[in-house]
Amino acid sequence: MASFKPTKVQFLPKLGEKVTEDTLYWKNYKSPVQIKEFGAVTKIDFSPLAPHNYAVTASTRIHVYGLHSQEPIRSFTRFRDTAYGGSFRGDGKLLVAGSEEGLIRLFDICGRVALRQFTGHSKAVHVTSFLSDGFRVVSGSDDLTCRVWDVPSAVELSSITEHTDYIRALAPSKLNPDLFVTGSYDHTVKVFDMRSGSSVMTMQHGHPVECVLLYPSEALLVSTGGRYVKIWDLLKGGQELVSLKNHHKTVTCACLSSVGNKLLTGSLDRHVKVYNSSYKVVHNFDCDASILSMAVAPDDEVVAVGMTNGVLSVRHRKHKKDKETLTSRRRRGPSYRVFVKGKNFVPRQDDFLVSKPVKQYLRKYDKQLKSFEVSKALDTALQMWTRTSKPEVTVAVIIELNRRGTLKNALAGRNEESLTKILNFLLKHIFDPRFSRPLLTVGDIVLDLYRQVLHQSPVVERQLQRLMEVLGREAELQQELLQVLGILDTLFASLTPRKEVAALAALPVDQGPQLQAA
Repeated sequence: MASFKPTKVQFLPKLGEKVTEDTLYWKNYKSPVQIKEFGAVTKIDFSPLAPHNYAVTASTRIHVYGLHSQEPIRSFTRFRDTAYGGSFRGDGKLLVAGSEEGLIRLFDICGRVALRQFTGHSKAVHVTSFLSDGFRVVSGSDDLTCRVWDVPSAVELSSITEHTDYIRALAPSKLNPDLFVTGSYDHTVKVFDMRSGSSVMTMQHGHPVECVLLYPSEALLVSTGGRYVKIWDLLKGGQELVSLKNHHKTVTCACLSSVGNKLLTGSLDRHVKVYNSSYKVVHNFDCDASILSMAVAPDDEVVAVGMTNGVLSVRHRKHKKDKETLTSRRRRGPSYRVFVKGKNFVPRQDDFLVSKPVKQYLRKYDKQLKSFEVSKALDTALQMWTRTSKPEVTVAVIIELNRRGTLKNALAGRNEESLTKILNFLLKHIFDPRFSRPLLTVGDIVLDLYRQVLHQSPVVERQLQRLMEVLGREAELQQELLQVLGILDTLFASLTPRKEVAALAALPVDQGPQLQAA
């Protein structure tokens, strides 16, 4: 039987259709970075607080990535079977996750061992989340129950058994710590109130519910299941407002952007669709495999998509400086004949030759130093080509900033990405005899500026640890070299008198009385 390969569909504006600002906004992303996981990526969750690391649940482990890192900065592997639903608490310090074995584990983001383990479900737990107070955890399981747990005591507070099929969707309220929404394969979406211990609202989606989502105002609710995305008005008792059918296969996930609360949906048809406030599709992201999970960073800097083939696709937003760099690269320079024009001209005997002075153009970092833009000058000197091919230029800019007394200002106020470039440059060139003295000054200033906030970025903390280890080894080596130098000085001092005695013994015999008389 021949295999069917779907064709790539391009969504182009119709003839005469105006491209909106929403379309331009969502087109402003770079090409995706592909990260291979150990299994299907079933959940992605961003930390609410800076630096907005995100947890990726795949197979039997949960990896935590930084916004600009392609290697995990934390890994939680204490699962015997498949892990599900890794979610951060509101302060980003705790992480909760379910598993195929029915256990719920609570992790400290800075540790590896589970702080709490909640037991009570008899089947797989696919969805977990913290309630808005941060002291309770809610979970939904394939045993048809939804349970609420107390974090400090690890005790079950309540168990709700109103669903008649698997519970695969969960969304807690951020405004009311006693409210949460669940979606089930029994085609229903229910709103539960902990104070009453039962559901206060029920909506019929019509298909197995894969995802539920609350708008920030919590007046609107989104549910996805089958090919449909439905919007419900909770202020009118759960009345259906909109029913969208833009996907060709089951819609598995949905999320909201930070800017304008735009709705994004992902489906098994390999497409991510972006809707405007009128619920019209304004943009489309194409992926390589069926989509299971999706999340957008709190500042819309990153769009992360998890797929069935175990690939995590990460798209970063383009910035103005990236556009300027791309434009400068595309700009075509003058042709070769412009540069050689007049070079081979030979003046005649009667010609009067006037020499034209060659104009000297300043480099970009020189212009920035001239206009006292010290941080931008250091950033320009730390660009990839300069710091790898001409490190002496980077060090020269650092020396000039130190001479002006503005080196500390240039190093202050940096994010994780720019600080990582500086530390990588230090690790590579700090032991070069030409650069060691100014780079040691840079290292001291970086430690003074960022000592209090190092724990917030595991990547920077790891690089500083490497720097301290390398400096320790270099100090030991210098001490051993000083010992060798002392031994050599002793040897040279002991050899000098022997040479003088040998010189006296080599004098002629008739010069002996003259030396005695002298």
